[in-house]
Amino acid sequence: MRDNKVIAPHLLDWYDRHARVLPWRVPPGGAKADPYRVWLSEIMLQQTTVAAVKDYFLRFTALWPDVGSLAAAPDQQVMAEWAGLGYYARARNLLACARMVAAAGGFPKDRNGLQALPGIGPYTSAAIAAIAYDQPETVVDGNVERVVARLHAVETPLPAAKPELVALAERLTPDTRPGDYAQAMMDLGATICTPRSPACGICPLIDDCDARVMGIAAELPRKTPKAAKPDRIGIAWVARRGDSILLEERPAKGLLGGTLAFPSAGWDGRDMPPPGSADWQEIGHVRHVFTHFNLSLMVVMGDLQDGPDRGHLVRLRDLDRNALPGLMRKVWDMARAEIAA
Repeated sequence: MRDNKVIAPHLLDWYDRHARVLPWRVPPGGAKADPYRVWLSEIMLQQTTVAAVKDYFLRFTALWPDVGSLAAAPDQQVMAEWAGLGYYARARNLLACARMVAAAGGFPKDRNGLQALPGIGPYTSAAIAAIAYDQPETVVDGNVERVVARLHAVETPLPAAKPELVALAERLTPDTRPGDYAQAMMDLGATICTPRSPACGICPLIDDCDARVMGIAAELPRKTPKAAKPDRIGIAWVARRGDSILLEERPAKGLLGGTLAFPSAGWDGRDMPPPGSADWQEIGHVRHVFTHFNLSLMVVMGDLQDGPDRGHLVRLRDLDRNALPGLMRKVWDMARAEIAA
């Protein structure tokens, strides 16, 4: 069984010299991390890459430098700034959490208190407690799962191996500098103990890795094959009225919840009629990949004969493409090309 007295010092020494420079981090061994910045980055990083998050994080913190300013922000402005990051329930929970924290006068300092907040689950609560408050909590993301699976040569496929990997990771978590240790484990997985072609020769834990000794490091962690994604179809209406175009706010819960969108139906469980009377003409199909399905959306366009049945009209010159989620940006790009033709 690995002893954290062996693992942690080697890993922390490596982290002190090779820590990634990220906009939400403080240098290793330095000042305390701001819980607001740790929380915001962890919410943004859920199922999203570091490279994709950096610019969003910098823009958010420039607009809302603390939890109080974010709590006071208009919902639609926050949703617009979030557009492109996907998983829009995160943005709704972000606002709900910010308002609860601001009302309480700050973030809880323990994992249980953090996990009671909207949008904060076991991983995120552990990350905030460890990184912002230096609590000896075990932080296990995909990078850490991979490192631990290789250290212990765990051959049980994911996701079935998750409980075992968490238990093994807990045994390695030190009482000193747990926040730096958590980030060191993440960095090791992201830069050296990578999914393919791990750089075992320069790994600070080279002498402690069972998978390296067995010659199976690159094969771990094993994964249960994923089922093929189903295909869905739907329709989106691009409704014009003079120099304006119709948009609506999607329901708060569900796919693309709370975002601005063109009226649509058929792909999200809603059987909606057209948003008004028009001579609808098909202009093409857009394709989009969601986490659990692939979508082909037929785009039709027409001039409304009467007022719309739902939504609101936005002047073409005022339509901000960046305020739309990724799927609806594709719809707008197709419609805009048709309008300009």
